[in-house]
Amino acid sequence: MTKKNLTFLAAIALSFFSGFALKTSFNLQPTSGHMKKVTGIGGIFFKCKDPKNMREWYQQNLGLETNPYGASFEWYEAPDSSKKASTQWTPFKEDTQYFAPSSKDFMINYRVENLEALVQSLKENGVTVLDDLESYDYGKFIHILDPEGNKIELWEPAAE
Repeated sequence: MTKKNLTFLAAIALSFFSGFALKTSFNLQPTSGHMKKVTGIGGIFFKCKDPKNMREWYQQNLGLETNPYGASFEWYEAPDSSKKASTQWTPFKEDTQYFAPSSKDFMINYRVENLEALVQSLKENGVTVLDDLESYDYGKFIHILDPEGNKIELWEPAAE
């Protein structure tokens, strides 16, 4: 290796480790007393003429392991690589009212932290909250509208 290549590799390594050290020294993850946030995409939902056929097509052609609700993609959270998480993919019947009052053919579900505090903040900011917070064994949910009328589902996964 030439001296120029070694200098280049050293510079890349130094910037990588400097960034890692900086992120580690400044704990950038919120604590329970800080503002809540979106932590990722919880699901992608879309309308189609025949959800069963759509699930079968994606299973046959793209290898999704589908079930009556769609498919779940499991992954591990970045802050705690031992903590498993998932993103849901779900086709809905084209005449579903689940996306109402939005007239769009899709809805995104965002994973969030501290949903109750987030809802309070959204209400204070004048955001349209469509329903009451609902709790299930797999987490808490609520629906809001963005400025263009897109329905958004917010989900705080249940602690595992």
